[in-house]
Amino acid sequence: MSQSIQILNHMASKPITAIDALQEYGCFRLAARINDLRMQGHQIHSEVTTKNGKRFATYHLLKKSPSDEGPKGAT
Repeated sequence: MSQSIQILNHMASKPITAIDALQEYGCFRLAARINDLRMQGHQIHSEVTTKNGKRFATYHLLKKSPSDEGPKGAT
């Protein structure tokens, strides 16, 4: 499974940070994967947070692209 798919699945249930992506999926370039997902049509919100004097982004999935939601009426 690609890092982009793993990250997308992660964001379906909770937000993700660069540290989460590195620890859980070995992804060193989360911003690049987020850009790839946005280019595929996924709506992702970025929130910059400052904690202990350090700034980092937290990414939230707002809406998957219509092509990833599957056929309408499917169960």
